[in-house]
Amino acid sequence: MMKTPISYAVTSAQAQAMRNQRLGRTGPVVSAMGLGAMGMSGGPYGEADRGESIATVHAALDAGVTLIDTGDFYGMGHNELLLNEALRGRDRDSYVLSVKFGQMRGPGPIAGPQDGRPEAVKNFLAYSLTRLGVDHIDIYRPARLDPAVPIEETVGAVKEMVEAGYVRHIGLSEVGPETIRRAHAVHPIADLQIEYSLLSRAVEPEILPTLRELGIGLTAYGVLGRGLISGHWSAGKGVRGPRFAPGNVEHNLTLVEQLRRIAEARGCTVAQLAIAWVSAQGPDIVPLVGARTRPRLAEALPALDLSLTTDELAVIEKAVPKGSARGDRYPAAFMAALGVGN
Repeated sequence: MMKTPISYAVTSAQAQAMRNQRLGRTGPVVSAMGLGAMGMSGGPYGEADRGESIATVHAALDAGVTLIDTGDFYGMGHNELLLNEALRGRDRDSYVLSVKFGQMRGPGPIAGPQDGRPEAVKNFLAYSLTRLGVDHIDIYRPARLDPAVPIEETVGAVKEMVEAGYVRHIGLSEVGPETIRRAHAVHPIADLQIEYSLLSRAVEPEILPTLRELGIGLTAYGVLGRGLISGHWSAGKGVRGPRFAPGNVEHNLTLVEQLRRIAEARGCTVAQLAIAWVSAQGPDIVPLVGARTRPRLAEALPALDLSLTTDELAVIEKAVPKGSARGDRYPAAFMAALGVGN
């Protein structure tokens, strides 16, 4: 493969060249890459530096990234307050806020059940608007499906908030084809947020075709496998899960080394190659990159300039075939609550 050196620097030229696309048929126009802010509020990736987090948000906006994803339960509201500070003074029309709601929490790291009751939806929204310091959310989505509440009721409550002007678009997260269809029948769904990467491809058989049939976009999180295929992972980083378990992680890192050889031949990094692969799966897909620092953001952005050929995609597929990762992406208890598997 021909080497194409790519700079890590975030430049004004990149901002001017940033591609934009509409999320599905009815969603907002967003940048071709989004910024996932979860890691800026601690969690599995360890403590983050507040000043660096805010500087990273600023750098992303200055580079032309307009889609910023958060959740009201990230850091128990910390993430929304952080974004309030980072976005202060920016033109409200210059960025698109995607907010997940409904994931209940208690003290400590254990997540509780999902709450999709209509009265809870409106309560969560009121808190998010206040913490973020905005008068509307661009895309509002339940974080997971509440098995005790029909999706029609949850989406119906968000629809009321759209009609009242507090929400612009409705999204979904981690649900399967049947739920997508039922939700879309209540109100047009802008996008589905779901994990999608070289290591997590369960969306391909049924979910992607359903989204494309209905004209719904896909925002892909976990494009670097929670750091596993970033090219920077090392033991002791605190990330947990079946894919990081002894016996599994060693095998999975051999896949990363195969990607590294391909990336070196292409003149890019493993992370850039992995992000570019997700983007190459269709113009209706927007990868979310969970960069917590400016150097990681600067490394990720050039992935949008990597145009992978059919031959290159075939080489990547041979190196990391579908289903080659060992271990589920979440522990068994979490997997049972998802609408799709690995």
